Amino acid sequence: MSPKTKAPNSLHLYIDLNSRLSEIQKEFSTHFPFLKIEFFKVPHKIGQGLIKDLIINSNKLVKDCSTIKKGGVIEFTTVTPVSDLETKFFKDFKLSVQVFRKAGSIWLETTATDSWTLAQQNDEGAEFSTPSK
Repeated sequence: MSPKTKAPNSLHLYIDLNSRLSEIQKEFSTHFPFLKIEFFKVPHKIGQGLIKDLIINSNKLVKDCSTIKKGGVIEFTTVTPVSDLETKFFKDFKLSVQVFRKAGSIWLETTATDSWTLAQQNDEGAEFSTPSK
């Protein structure tokens, strides 16, 4: 584990049928400021990206984007691989998500590095987004 990476601790995202996707995105980014999640109309295969036209407007409610009948919690840690988190969103809530990593002023899909942990992805984003001294 790199010096920047924190020890794994349990993190939670609360998913309510009346939650806006933007609220889930904001909560996720409080844990990982150099990562973001986008919600898509269809799931993607691990290692493959999706076209941006399939992104769901983040003002939509969970109940308008999913077939679930009740809310719940997604539990994960800093050492959860990206692919596992994306799979949990779909398996538990029928929400297709893709994690993106900040690289300077742009956001990159993490498809080529889906096996990396959330902490590794966030550390990489921090490294490429923080100005050198």
